Amino acid sequence: MGIRILVVEDDELIGGTLVRGLREEGFTVEHATDGESAWQLLQAGSWDLVVLDWWLPSQDGLSVLRRFRERDHETPVLFLTARDSVTDRVRGLNEGADDYLGKPFAFDELLARVHALLRRREGRSGTIVSAADVSVDLATQKAERAGVPLDLKAKEYALLVYLLRNPDEVLSKTRIYEHVWDERYDGLSNTLEVHIFELRRKLEAHGDRLIHTLRGRGYLLGNPPGGVKGNGS
Repeated sequence: MGIRILVVEDDELIGGTLVRGLREEGFTVEHATDGESAWQLLQAGSWDLVVLDWWLPSQDGLSVLRRFRERDHETPVLFLTARDSVTDRVRGLNEGADDYLGKPFAFDELLARVHALLRRREGRSGTIVSAADVSVDLATQKAERAGVPLDLKAKEYALLVYLLRNPDEVLSKTRIYEHVWDERYDGLSNTLEVHIFELRRKLEAHGDRLIHTLRGRGYLLGNPPGGVKGNGS
């Protein structure tokens, strides 16, 4: 499913912009608008990075950060706030934030900081997912096949990462939609088919077919199960 980011921001405009922008970059993003719902999401799953606002309803970001660090000392947290005094920055960093960005900010700067935190957390070798001769570096978002760079759009990238993380496994359309598009499959849309077609075209320019269609079941990256033939669609 790619890199999972939790955005905690109660401002509708800022939160919406962050979620859309990060998803367009190929990240899987969830959004919480208050401290309590953020805490529930933090406990419910694992995250690769948290973007956390200081001022939040029900429980402020500093309290959420303090609780989170008591149980998780590794996941990077990027703190957002309009409070930009040296004292405030020091306080946030001392409570466990890994980086600090004052409001207002440019999305490009936030994105650069996100990439830097991801690289810092795991290092290059820990961020690579691969199968056969295809690999993706999650920190730099660079994809290759047989050593040749692949020019992928954001959703093609996210789709490839999800397939690489589940090699030789039949993935239903519903499951792929939920993880890559963050929505349920309505049974009518051909969005997935279009992206599979384009991803196959780019992969097969440098090698044999890796993504197979199993009629009525879904898609598989790898070798089709014994006795089951995929088709070319």
